[in-house]
Amino acid sequence: MRAVVIPRPGGPEVLEVRDVPEPSFGPDEVLVRVHAAGLNRADLLQRQGKYPAPPGSPPDIPGLEFAGEVAKIGERVRGWQPGQRVFGLLGGGGYAEYCVVHERAVAAIPQNLNWVEAAAVPEAFITAHDALTQARFRSGDAVLIHAGASGVGLAAAQIVRALGGLPYGTWRNPNKSQRTQGHGYVGYAVPGTEPGAFERFAERVMQLAKFDVVLDLVGGPYVALDVEVAAPKGRIVLVGSVAGRKLELDQSKIMSKRLTIIGTVLRARPLEEKIAATQGFVREVVPLLASGAVEPVIDSEFALADVQQAHSRLESNETFGKVVLRMD
Repeated sequence: MRAVVIPRPGGPEVLEVRDVPEPSFGPDEVLVRVHAAGLNRADLLQRQGKYPAPPGSPPDIPGLEFAGEVAKIGERVRGWQPGQRVFGLLGGGGYAEYCVVHERAVAAIPQNLNWVEAAAVPEAFITAHDALTQARFRSGDAVLIHAGASGVGLAAAQIVRALGGLPYGTWRNPNKSQRTQGHGYVGYAVPGTEPGAFERFAERVMQLAKFDVVLDLVGGPYVALDVEVAAPKGRIVLVGSVAGRKLELDQSKIMSKRLTIIGTVLRARPLEEKIAATQGFVREVVPLLASGAVEPVIDSEFALADVQQAHSRLESNETFGKVVLRMD
């Protein structure tokens, strides 16, 4: 089969499309013929040598999500048959014509989604839904989403709105503000780059609302802002750390507001926890996708041979929604 391989750490130019052996599968697993795969920042980090694949995943083939059809099934698999359209998450190996997944870690693709649209769903929507679940989100909550124009951010905003919440967003690129219309946001704030810009940005965020839930996909100095803008008994979920991993927080405010701060990650979780996150997504989000209440947002799509350009696009920080790689 063809697959994208990382032969050595480096920039997008190190990525190669090679012929590699088709993966073997166990009795509880399905072999999936991949038609499209979503790109994620974890793939960039893996390519740079900063985020190795977890044990059991291909060490040199990136890709955390896929959309395809069941090609073969293990002897104990009862829930799937060859030919069914499925999507889901992987520890790695999604940039390939075939991948292997546990039968309970895949979901049926709604009929209204094509391959590219389906490939843009799993990481964004499962991550967003799982974070909201951990935050004990409920109808009526005001939810602040940092990196709100990212794939996960746009998914979270749509889920919050569809389930009766009020999503607010922040994003670094002011050019993305116009494009967020129609994706659920009821308010937003954008930091500038001039001296003192972050302080003024923080003031604008505080004027938006007091937030029951904060989904922080940025980290670094944003976490101190989260503490400031959270409502009493607010829940802050740390999903990303692109702005830095070191935090300086006012503990007295965390205590006086009785805040809950939750750290989360999907890729490194045990299989059973990944299955639980996928099944929650199946119950609550797949019906919303099928009805059109929420929908994947596509920035761009690339052929497998153009994977270097796809990584460059994602690395540009100009994307709005998901970058998708087509295998066909």
